[in-house]
Amino acid sequence: MDSVRIDKYLWAIRVYKTRTDATDACKGSKVTVNGADVKPSREVKAGDRIEVRKGPVLYTFKVLAPLEKRVGAKDVPGYAENLTPQSELDKLHAPVETFFIRRDRGTGRPTKKERRDMDSLYDSFFVGDAGDAED
Repeated sequence: MDSVRIDKYLWAIRVYKTRTDATDACKGSKVTVNGADVKPSREVKAGDRIEVRKGPVLYTFKVLAPLEKRVGAKDVPGYAENLTPQSELDKLHAPVETFFIRRDRGTGRPTKKERRDMDSLYDSFFVGDAGDAED
Protein backbone atom coordinates (compact mmCIF):
# COMPACT_ATOMS: atom_id res chain seq x y z
CA MET A 1 0.00 0.00 0.00
CA ASP A 2 1.58 3.30 -1.13
CA SER A 3 -1.10 5.75 0.00
CA VAL A 4 -4.28 6.02 2.07
CA ARG A 5 -7.12 8.52 2.49
CA ILE A 6 -6.35 11.29 4.97
CA ASP A 7 -9.53 10.71 7.00
CA LYS A 8 -8.74 7.01 7.38
CA TYR A 9 -5.15 7.77 8.31
CA LEU A 10 -6.06 10.32 11.00
CA TRP A 11 -8.54 7.86 12.49
CA ALA A 12 -6.03 4.98 12.31
CA ILE A 13 -3.28 6.87 14.15
CA ARG A 14 -5.80 7.94 16.81
CA VAL A 15 -5.89 11.69 16.14
CA TYR A 16 -9.70 11.42 16.00
CA LYS A 17 -11.99 8.93 17.73
CA THR A 18 -14.15 8.30 14.67
CA ARG A 19 -13.75 8.54 10.92
CA THR A 20 -16.70 10.90 10.88
CA ASP A 21 -14.81 13.30 13.16
CA ALA A 22 -11.77 13.08 10.87
CA THR A 23 -13.93 13.69 7.79
CA ASP A 24 -15.63 16.69 9.39
CA ALA A 25 -12.25 18.17 10.35
CA CYS A 26 -11.05 17.87 6.75
CA LYS A 27 -14.23 19.49 5.45
CA GLY A 28 -13.91 22.25 8.05
CA SER A 29 -10.40 23.26 6.91
CA LYS A 30 -8.80 22.04 10.13
CA VAL A 31 -6.41 19.67 8.34
CA THR A 32 -3.61 20.51 5.91
CA VAL A 33 -1.17 18.26 4.08
CA ASN A 34 2.12 19.85 3.06
CA GLY A 35 0.57 23.30 3.68
CA ALA A 36 -2.57 22.85 1.55
CA ASP A 37 -6.15 22.38 2.78
CA VAL A 38 -7.46 18.92 1.98
CA LYS A 39 -10.66 17.06 1.32
CA PRO A 40 -11.28 13.80 3.22
CA SER A 41 -10.50 11.77 0.08
CA ARG A 42 -6.98 13.22 -0.30
CA GLU A 43 -4.35 10.47 -0.42
CA VAL A 44 -1.32 10.72 1.87
CA LYS A 45 1.94 8.83 1.48
CA ALA A 46 5.14 8.38 3.45
CA GLY A 47 6.98 11.66 3.97
CA ASP A 48 3.89 13.91 3.91
CA ARG A 49 3.54 16.51 6.66
CA ILE A 50 0.08 16.79 8.23
CA GLU A 51 -1.11 19.69 10.39
CA VAL A 52 -4.28 19.28 12.44
CA ARG A 53 -6.00 22.13 14.34
CA LYS A 54 -7.77 20.79 17.45
CA GLY A 55 -8.95 23.60 19.68
CA PRO A 56 -6.10 26.03 20.38
CA VAL A 57 -3.38 23.51 19.45
CA LEU A 58 -1.90 22.95 15.98
CA TYR A 59 -0.61 19.36 15.93
CA THR A 60 2.02 18.41 13.34
CA PHE A 61 2.68 14.86 12.15
CA LYS A 62 4.99 13.28 9.60
CA VAL A 63 3.66 10.19 7.80
CA LEU A 64 6.12 7.33 8.23
CA ALA A 65 3.94 4.62 6.67
CA PRO A 66 0.37 4.61 5.29
CA LEU A 67 -2.15 2.81 7.50
CA GLU A 68 -5.81 1.90 6.91
CA LYS A 69 -6.70 -0.07 10.03
CA ARG A 70 -6.72 1.42 13.51
CA VAL A 71 -3.79 0.35 15.66
CA GLY A 72 -3.10 0.41 19.38
CA ALA A 73 -1.65 3.56 20.90
CA LYS A 74 1.70 1.84 21.47
CA ASP A 75 2.04 1.08 17.74
CA VAL A 76 1.27 4.61 16.47
CA PRO A 77 4.91 5.87 16.58
CA GLY A 78 5.76 3.31 13.88
CA TYR A 79 3.34 4.96 11.46
CA ALA A 80 3.42 8.67 12.40
CA GLU A 81 6.04 10.93 13.94
CA ASN A 82 4.67 13.66 16.19
CA LEU A 83 6.48 16.92 15.31
CA THR A 84 4.27 19.18 17.42
CA PRO A 85 6.45 21.84 19.12
CA GLN A 86 6.31 22.04 22.92
CA SER A 87 5.00 25.61 22.71
CA GLU A 88 1.82 24.29 21.04
CA LEU A 89 1.39 21.52 23.64
CA ASP A 90 1.75 24.08 26.43
CA LYS A 91 -1.47 25.70 25.19
CA LEU A 92 -3.35 22.69 26.59
CA HIS A 93 -2.27 23.60 30.13
CA ALA A 94 -2.57 27.37 29.87
CA PRO A 95 -4.56 28.89 32.72
CA VAL A 96 -8.04 29.95 31.78
CA GLU A 97 -9.09 33.32 33.11
CA THR A 98 -12.71 33.28 34.14
CA PHE A 99 -14.78 35.91 35.80
CA PHE A 100 -18.08 35.04 37.41
CA ILE A 101 -20.26 37.08 39.72
CA ARG A 102 -22.11 34.78 42.09
CA ARG A 103 -25.75 35.41 42.84
CA ASP A 104 -27.76 33.43 45.33
CA ARG A 105 -30.43 31.16 43.93
CA GLY A 106 -33.93 32.61 44.09
CA THR A 107 -32.90 36.26 44.25
CA GLY A 108 -34.29 36.93 40.79
CA ARG A 109 -32.88 39.22 38.16
CA PRO A 110 -30.46 41.94 39.24
CA THR A 111 -31.89 45.41 39.75
CA LYS A 112 -30.60 48.33 37.72
CA LYS A 113 -28.32 49.43 40.59
CA GLU A 114 -26.97 45.87 41.07
CA ARG A 115 -26.33 45.65 37.33
CA ARG A 116 -24.36 48.92 37.38
CA ASP A 117 -22.33 47.65 40.35
CA MET A 118 -21.56 44.41 38.50
CA ASP A 119 -20.55 46.31 35.36
CA SER A 120 -18.21 48.62 37.29
CA LEU A 121 -16.63 45.62 39.04
CA TYR A 122 -16.18 43.89 35.69
CA ASP A 123 -14.63 47.03 34.16
CA SER A 124 -12.18 47.34 37.06
CA PHE A 125 -10.80 43.87 36.23
CA PHE A 126 -10.81 44.13 32.43
CA VAL A 127 -9.63 47.59 31.42
CA GLY A 128 -9.47 48.31 27.71
CA ASP A 129 -11.77 45.51 26.51
CA ALA A 130 -14.05 45.84 23.51
CA GLY A 131 -16.91 46.43 25.97
CA ASP A 132 -15.54 49.88 26.83
CA ALA A 133 -17.49 52.18 24.55
CA GLU A 134 -17.42 55.19 26.90
CA ASP A 135 -14.10 56.69 25.65
